[in-house]
Amino acid sequence: MMTTDNPPVPLDDQLCYAIYSAGIAVQRAYKPLLDELGLTYSQYLVLNILWREDGQPIGRIADQLALESSTLTPLLKRLEAAGLVSRTRNPSNERQVVVALTQTGRALQARAGCLGDALLEASGQSPAALADLNKDIRALRDAVYANVGGWDLTTRETT
Repeated sequence: MMTTDNPPVPLDDQLCYAIYSAGIAVQRAYKPLLDELGLTYSQYLVLNILWREDGQPIGRIADQLALESSTLTPLLKRLEAAGLVSRTRNPSNERQVVVALTQTGRALQARAGCLGDALLEASGQSPAALADLNKDIRALRDAVYANVGGWDLTTRETT
């Protein structure tokens, strides 16, 4: 039973809400550029992972995004229909589906580089200040996941 001795902190004073709403603000800053690329933010995240290391199993991509593989499947189907990725069975493990960039998907990387510039402009922050903020938020995320579980920290890029 909930008691009234410890009422909820006002939303604007909650760190979780600040991070959540900042994420939405960043996505809004990116939206015009993503629209030009014909991508959703989620599709951009998947492509970004593949631009760093092409030809990954769906499960590994899902792990890096802290998602279930089943959540990624419809998104990957749309990326494949757009001609940006291909999905093939791993010959050494038929149960595993590997996602790889097509030539079109690889070429999109050069056009997507402007997203960081959009955030710099929209935020009015310096690159160093945003880098420090990113480092602090990643440290918070990793500390929370280390204590609550639910995301294999060894599958993500730590740099």
